[in-house]
Amino acid sequence: MKAIAVHPGRPNSMHLREVPKPDLRDVPGGNGVLVKVLRVGVDGTDREINEAKYGQAPPGHDYLIIGHENLGRVADVGGDVRPSLRPGTLVVASVRRPGGSVYDRIGLQDLTTDDVYFERGINLMHGFLTEFYVEDAAYLVPLPPSLEHVGVLLEPLSVAEKGINQAYEIQRRLKVWQPRCAAVLGAGTIGLLATLALRLRGVDVVCYSRGEPPYLNSILVEQLGATYVSSQQASQREAADEHGPFDLMFEATGSSALVFEAAEVLAKNGVLVLSGVTGGDERIEVNADRINQGFVLGNKVMVGTVNASRHDFVSGVDDLIGAQARYPGWLSQLLTTTVDGLERWREIIPHLERNSGIKVHVNVAK
Repeated sequence: MKAIAVHPGRPNSMHLREVPKPDLRDVPGGNGVLVKVLRVGVDGTDREINEAKYGQAPPGHDYLIIGHENLGRVADVGGDVRPSLRPGTLVVASVRRPGGSVYDRIGLQDLTTDDVYFERGINLMHGFLTEFYVEDAAYLVPLPPSLEHVGVLLEPLSVAEKGINQAYEIQRRLKVWQPRCAAVLGAGTIGLLATLALRLRGVDVVCYSRGEPPYLNSILVEQLGATYVSSQQASQREAADEHGPFDLMFEATGSSALVFEAAEVLAKNGVLVLSGVTGGDERIEVNADRINQGFVLGNKVMVGTVNASRHDFVSGVDDLIGAQARYPGWLSQLLTTTVDGLERWREIIPHLERNSGIKVHVNVAK
């Protein structure tokens, strides 16, 4: 069967190759599920793996099949697989697999303290940009048929879900905490999906991003009944003064400068969730005393979040269903750029480099 892979450590090595079709017996104990891949989203992670910035091949291989945002249909199951995963069921596989820490052993590998991650399509495990894969049933989340056209958004949505779910979990300390207004920093895929998740929870949202409106991303924000503010037109402080205070702030930009600005404007008893991974060694001046005083006297929290648990994927399914009911057609507008078939793999990197639209995705099964 065909797959799109890279040779880790070798820049610009993405290629199409023939690989063996997986077998249910690859998963012991009768828990294997054979999945026919329908659609795979690609993003900056895939671009950076192709640039050889990170990623390792599975043991015994000199290539890594990429692709972690996935949607497929169950083709066959092992003898001990639960009935909810019968053939024909739409499924999404989670990305990270357990390592050796105590958190991994209790099913919280997204909170691992290990330095090495086992992630499908990213590090040490083959991904989903292929025709079929086999997975342990424990790592598959079923979706209703109504989500067939937008289910590929579940994995990126799970990132937003985890950050928001963690914020609510942390804020249980306040007994009666109920965020009235939130700010989402960034209007890319994760930022838009975080805005959606918060709106579905009844929170007023300001999406703060670089682009000047109107353009597709700002229009999508406004279709959710949220407010779009461009950083070209207002500072975070000005946005907070006009639309806040911000009880919850979700950062999805990868800009450390914006993080420290957010730390200054976060409301008392607020929580700032950081999901953007920054690279390099940028140095900036910050109002250190003001930020420190605000966090101490205001009982504020700053927390990092990465990856997602099964619970976050399941709550993401609920929000995809809710979005279809409350905002019909909104999710489909995120799927802006299609690569139609594995054979057109050469289109992937140019689309990502040009930042074509919002979500670039590959239709694997025609």
